[in-house]
Amino acid sequence: MSDQIPFHIQEDIIKRLPVKPLLQYRSVSKAWKSLIDSSEFIAAHSALHTHPQHLLVKYEDLVETEDKYVSFIDDDTFLQQRFVPTLPFSVKSLNLSIIVGSSHGLLCLHGYQWGPENSHRNLKSPKTVLWNPSVRKSVVVDMPNLVCGGEEIAVGFGVCPLTSDPKIVEITQLRSWVDLESETSDFWKAKVYTLSSGKWRNVSSNLPSKSFRVTWSQVVIDKFIYWCAYHMLTIHTHNLIMSFDMTDENFSEVDLPDSLAQHSETEISVSKVRESLAMLQYSTDTHTDKDVCSVWIMEHGVRRLFTKLFTISAPHGSMTVLGFRKSGQPIIEVKDDLAESSDIAVHDSNSEEINDLEICGITNSFRMISYMETLTFIPSV
Repeated sequence: MSDQIPFHIQEDIIKRLPVKPLLQYRSVSKAWKSLIDSSEFIAAHSALHTHPQHLLVKYEDLVETEDKYVSFIDDDTFLQQRFVPTLPFSVKSLNLSIIVGSSHGLLCLHGYQWGPENSHRNLKSPKTVLWNPSVRKSVVVDMPNLVCGGEEIAVGFGVCPLTSDPKIVEITQLRSWVDLESETSDFWKAKVYTLSSGKWRNVSSNLPSKSFRVTWSQVVIDKFIYWCAYHMLTIHTHNLIMSFDMTDENFSEVDLPDSLAQHSETEISVSKVRESLAMLQYSTDTHTDKDVCSVWIMEHGVRRLFTKLFTISAPHGSMTVLGFRKSGQPIIEVKDDLAESSDIAVHDSNSEEINDLEICGITNSFRMISYMETLTFIPSV
């Protein structure tokens, strides 16, 4: 671009380009690289563009006995195209990895890395990886705690909308079998890691009581991270949603309708449908004996006001809803209990038609997360 064009006009033109050419244009000049890498430019670029949504699917290949990934662009060509993303070593080296969540184009994965052989730390060292597939950059974050026998952790992730700073939340809590009456301390701890500081710090205000349990099912909507949670009562459990406000770092509770609050805590999970908080409720249809999943959505952000959208019926075997397309169509995993393998398909809630995504091989244990193409997390080096 000609030096005679003022730089602010160059910036306005560059800002309108999609992610892929911007990655190439970083090498044009130091001024362009500095501009594209700046947090102000990244925020402005995200606000200006309607970024393509991708669906990343992680699955276990039962023949090659390893985890594999495939990505789909969530558009009109959804069923005809897919590609295999380039995995950074930080993701490849994770064992027992879990996709925690996504926010502003970043994916968060949690897993373990083994220490050197014959070392006193030859045990599972918990790690979290933040990864932007669009810019092919990642960073590994050491988790602050190795849990003891009576403890368990839950992890949350989101990018704060005010500061554009990625945050990881680690919750340490008592396991469900621990006798609460014999436990004298209020054992519910939380730590927060911010990418800008590179440090963990304690969250001490507004923590729930020790009788609350938070599960790994989480979604991010606006400034909140939401988890499924339940309250251990004397006779039964009471389901709810736990939220974490990334702007003021306070926890709060979201009550559920009685039909969800009193359901088995192992048969509900939190999800997101078209940027609205949703709950998935699994049960068995007494008439057909098939597995079904009811999808509830929180109306207009009003807490406790949930409405049932539709119910999905498994075509055969057992079923798990992995997530939703941008259109609201659910993507499901259907398990063949006899063959001990699974298929993944798109379910049309209007026609009840099911379209298989036809991932090759004998597969199992699907996980799916959606993400947008963004420049978030471009390094400054």
